[in-house]
Amino acid sequence: MMMKTIKLIIPLLLLTACGKENTKYDATGTFEATEVIVSSETQGKILWLNAEEGTQLIAGEQVGVTDTVQFYLKTLQLGANRKSVESQRPNIQKQIAATKQQIATAEKERRRTANLIKANAANQKQMDDWDAQLALLKKQLTAQISSLQNSNNSLTQQSSAVDIERAQVMDQLRKCHFTSPINGTILEKYAEAGELATPGKALFKIADIQKIFLRAYVTSSQLRQIKLGKKVTIFADYGDNQHKAYPGIITWISSQSEFTPKTILTKDERANLVYAIKIAVNNDGYLKIGMYGEVKL
Repeated sequence: MMMKTIKLIIPLLLLTACGKENTKYDATGTFEATEVIVSSETQGKILWLNAEEGTQLIAGEQVGVTDTVQFYLKTLQLGANRKSVESQRPNIQKQIAATKQQIATAEKERRRTANLIKANAANQKQMDDWDAQLALLKKQLTAQISSLQNSNNSLTQQSSAVDIERAQVMDQLRKCHFTSPINGTILEKYAEAGELATPGKALFKIADIQKIFLRAYVTSSQLRQIKLGKKVTIFADYGDNQHKAYPGIITWISSQSEFTPKTILTKDERANLVYAIKIAVNNDGYLKIGMYGEVKL
């Protein structure tokens, strides 16, 4: 009878040992996501802010806006300034048309005088006078063109300065509109409509919880078991001994060791120095930031 009892106990012990072995893990950690805190880039009263916790946003989606009246009026003023500058721009061809006509007339008279000299009907002094007149008119034309071009260049620089200032105001106007930098879910809201936004003031926190990571810690002896891109199995701890398995991929391995965090257990709990790793997991909607997870390498 005793022998039969022993024979029954041994298989039970083996099954129990196997069960415990299956539940063992190589490392533990917590789930985290890429979190972004969106802050105001300008100063102004917040007119509206649709950033309630749990709201899902897509990258570039507008979430709120601050008062833009002053920036808008500034753009109108700069637009008027640019028109004023452009209205002063000289028409070089029209400005020099009279001088060019005088040169054409003087050249015509010079040719006529040259023909008269050939016919002995004019003297050389008349030809010299027309040559001097032509030289003077050409110098006047060169000086006139140079002056007009300098004036034109100055106005171009003024116009460019106005354009740059207007671009700066337009950039400030764009920054009055709060947008989501990533696809994600709003985790926390830090401001409300009616409050004064200042540069650097936090407005809301958003994270992409669809692509979640498990930050776990391994000992130096376990490093030979892991490499980037390796597929591992993760068990999410839902409490009350409830676990759910997820496939994961190691995407990051720390190059420096650190002391074991107090909330983390490793395979060798006596290890003082561990290495952090990140394991990417596709969230099925049940994984939450801060939830504990276990890893089997």
